[in-house]
Amino acid sequence: MTFNRRDWIRYMGVFAGGLGAARWNPTAAAIPTATAQPAGSTLRVAPLAQLSLNENPYGPSPGVLDALRQEFPRLCRYTGEEYTTLVEMIAAREQIPREQVILGEILEPLGTHLSQTGGAGGEFIYSDPGYTALIDSAVAVGGRAVGVPLNARLENDLPAITAKLSSHTRAVFLVNPHNPTGIVADAGELKRFARATSRQALVIVDEAYLEFADLFAERSLVDLVRSGDNVIVFRTFAKVYGLAGLEIGYGLVPKSIAKMLSTKGMDNPHLFNRLAVVAAIASLQDGAYVARVTREVARERELWFGLFRELKLTFTPSAGNFVFLETGMPHVQFTAAMAQAGIVIGRKFPPFDRWARISIGLPEENAAARAALRKTLASAAG
Repeated sequence: MTFNRRDWIRYMGVFAGGLGAARWNPTAAAIPTATAQPAGSTLRVAPLAQLSLNENPYGPSPGVLDALRQEFPRLCRYTGEEYTTLVEMIAAREQIPREQVILGEILEPLGTHLSQTGGAGGEFIYSDPGYTALIDSAVAVGGRAVGVPLNARLENDLPAITAKLSSHTRAVFLVNPHNPTGIVADAGELKRFARATSRQALVIVDEAYLEFADLFAERSLVDLVRSGDNVIVFRTFAKVYGLAGLEIGYGLVPKSIAKMLSTKGMDNPHLFNRLAVVAAIASLQDGAYVARVTREVARERELWFGLFRELKLTFTPSAGNFVFLETGMPHVQFTAAMAQAGIVIGRKFPPFDRWARISIGLPEENAAARAALRKTLASAAG
């Protein structure tokens, strides 16, 4: 079956209808508005520091904004040659044949496809807790989620994942650096694991936050895709490039899977938002932008680490654009206290009920959040 625009909307409706209600909704967790406050309430509602979704608060490259303004008169046109331009740019950048580049936020449709292929009962192994878009979509159509707890260092537990492999394993899904801990895997260990595991099952690695870590080229698994291993690498423009509102990413996939996805119409240019494609092209053209953003995020991350050391808190050596710390308080209590100071932080990640993930925002937002954290913990201790 191939997909046209209407087919794709129906296909993606699985996620909107089957998953959207079950997932955490940031709107539902928002701080009450001024009109909703009880009389005499001291709850602060503005300004808010939105540090919950690991967004890039610095925004996209200035070149992206220029490209978008120039594109406005062409919004009456469907996406066409821009799609080809972006795919070719990615292929050249990743040193991979263009037919192995599948544009789009592919994790959810990929989970659906893999779950529906090969009959019922397919198992999808992942680190628990973690980002579960692909897993949720697989489960929604009959797949079975197999969560593997993080190891004692709060890393992806690769030996434990290996022990879970079976004839029913359809795919192994990892995020590197991990979300929510931010820990980046040892490059050699991860590559050995992925190469060996891919002989038994498809390995999918989401590298959404890898640009924020050092040694990006060394740590990426794209070389396994180049060498023909049964590995998929996913990247997104939503994080370091600051395009979260335009929903665009891409997968670097084995030839056989690329062919299958193409036959289903996932390489149809008309499926893609013209502005998102143009913004992605402009993002890749500004090579200095990522370096500037990652330097600033690293500087702010170190300020967080300094506070944690000062307060003698347990925290992970996050390499992402967020930090993960043990607060010693129930998550709901800590979240409410931070919200009262105007700071919105990440959701709870069971079983880490006394831990919190805080996205790195603008310097002034981070300073306000650190002050709020210091006050919150002092109040709890007193």
